[in-house]
Amino acid sequence: MNRRTFLERSGWMALAAATTPRFATSAAALSSTSALDAGLTDYLSRHVKWTADGTTSIVDYAAVRRDRDQLQRLLNAFSRIHPSDFSRWPLPARQAFLVNAYNIWTLALIADAPEDTHSIKELGNFLQSPWKKAFIPFLGETRSLDDIEHELLRGAPDFNEPRIHFAVNCASIGCPALRPEAYTADRWNAQLDDQTRRFLRDRSRNRVFRANPLHLEVSAIFVWYEEDFERSGGLQTFLSRYADALGIDAEGAAALRAGRAEIDYLDYDWRLNGTPTP
Repeated sequence: MNRRTFLERSGWMALAAATTPRFATSAAALSSTSALDAGLTDYLSRHVKWTADGTTSIVDYAAVRRDRDQLQRLLNAFSRIHPSDFSRWPLPARQAFLVNAYNIWTLALIADAPEDTHSIKELGNFLQSPWKKAFIPFLGETRSLDDIEHELLRGAPDFNEPRIHFAVNCASIGCPALRPEAYTADRWNAQLDDQTRRFLRDRSRNRVFRANPLHLEVSAIFVWYEEDFERSGGLQTFLSRYADALGIDAEGAAALRAGRAEIDYLDYDWRLNGTPTP
């Protein structure tokens, strides 16, 4: 029996049994996410691949559409988690679960779009962006992608983690890579650190324009979510912690810590992070 068959015959049955009771205990519900994480990792590992340099990933959207039934089983499993259980989870478990939910429903949005879609932005209109569309049955309400990111994740009273912006994936080339695995509570910090380093190593999105005096050109993500980086000590202080990933020497890192670097923001590439079927 191959891995996929095993997961579908045993893992998904165990997952459904673990998440079906509406008022399951917090310990039981949290335990059930192990099966959910395994199912999500199985799905992503077959449809998402790192590029050769490891800074970005490519999604096989044609394969995602072919596996729409398994994708739906994942979505159903996410929807079964009860809000009262979720609220009692430790912070890394809540954050990993929310990022996974955002990413998998973004995949579903693209999977259900016309096959000639070239950008997620095409799925909105003048009155409503795709991120504001309420189509997600999640944690007791019908929510939008913006609800998950801005209300549940960034809006949480204990939120102080700007690295989530390198984990949330908007199905675009300009976005940090979609990992070919689920985020998990036990590996949350290591995965965030790895995501941050991969993103900052990508010279198409983050680079040194001039070394002395230091002038950086970085992703628009850093200005869109400037307040989150300010809450963690400021953008230049944050970037100084990853000077090696940016290719910055000790003198440049010192300039960042002192807030002396000049920073400009690059245009964002909204094309899909994969090749949709023509």
